[in-house]
Amino acid sequence: MSILHAIILGITQGLSEYLPISSSGHLVLVPWLFGWDDFAGDQSLSKTFDVALHVGTLGGAIAYFRKDIVRLAASAFLAPRSKDGRLGWLIAVSAVPAAITGALFADTIEENTGQIWLIAVMLIVGALLLAWADGVRGKRTIDEVSLKDALLMGVGQAVALQPGVSRSGVTITVGRFTGLGRDGAARFAFLMSLPITAGALIFKYVDVQGEGGIPSDMVAPFAWGIVASAITGYIAVWGTLKLIRTRSFAPFVLYRLVLGASVLLLLATSFR
Repeated sequence: MSILHAIILGITQGLSEYLPISSSGHLVLVPWLFGWDDFAGDQSLSKTFDVALHVGTLGGAIAYFRKDIVRLAASAFLAPRSKDGRLGWLIAVSAVPAAITGALFADTIEENTGQIWLIAVMLIVGALLLAWADGVRGKRTIDEVSLKDALLMGVGQAVALQPGVSRSGVTITVGRFTGLGRDGAARFAFLMSLPITAGALIFKYVDVQGEGGIPSDMVAPFAWGIVASAITGYIAVWGTLKLIRTRSFAPFVLYRLVLGASVLLLLATSFR
């Protein structure tokens, strides 16, 4: 794998993990569109690289929310009935649906990962739902998230295990449907992604180590990919939260529609 490809995929992962456009879908679509075969069909190594990129984006998000994480974690244990303590526990509860789904259906999910047509369809369906949800005039803040909101958004996060759906996209969509404002839905969506992502990375790390770890000739590309995904992940969180204070999710909806339709068109022709 070239360092250039690793950086491009790292940037792709970093931006699409927190923008509501599906990181897992883009990590499949980008190599497919450009005809890259960096891992020579080695799915195990490809999965290891994806795990590495998620380490980067998790690091970028933790860097952005570092003060919130410390405050919420401390309050959850020291003052569980306080506003911050309650929010901390709701974030933890929201991880349960995805954790159960991932444990029970991990093999089925991996089988669907490379289905280009399904990714394209999910991009389109997700765009339409996001547009619909964004029309809901909800104004509740993150401090007003209820147990019901957390569980429903958690179910949405479980659905996002299918590439093309988008973890941030579907959780924000559900949050908007429940009456949260754009900032409240996005902030809770980003924060609730941290524990489930960390847990999944620990689980996958054990698998990766059992399969021999990272080959020595791949260390440099992996490192560059992680750095690129961390930096762009931080930027994506900052940029999204800044954008939605004054704008709607319309640009992301349009992007998903155009990308999904373009991929389906390519599949229906001989261009790719």
